[in-house]
Amino acid sequence: MIKVFTVDDSASMRALLLHALTGHGFAVDQAEHGLAALEWLKDNEPDVIITDINMPKLDGFGLIEKLRADERHRDRPILVLTTESSDEKKARARAAGATGWIVKPFDAEKLASAVRRVSH
Repeated sequence: MIKVFTVDDSASMRALLLHALTGHGFAVDQAEHGLAALEWLKDNEPDVIITDINMPKLDGFGLIEKLRADERHRDRPILVLTTESSDEKKARARAAGATGWIVKPFDAEKLASAVRRVSH
């Protein structure tokens, strides 16, 4: 079973992600911001990480940069899920090390196929 870790400060978005991903057969763990995510990732190894960009304490860009600097997470797929769709933000996410980009509101089928695609 593919293990997905989602990071989003919105409780409703976490609930939507949990429903969409478990509905497609994925195991899901969640955190509400980058610092909580880093804490959880010290002891866990998900197959794919999905993160929002705009979050308190540590945003998505900072989270991706910290994960890419860590040997354990250097090659782990990281998908960015955000309302932002500007080319500048996409370029910044890619530069930080993001694997892919999904714009909210997301389509559950497309999200599930993106997770499957990057997890193999």
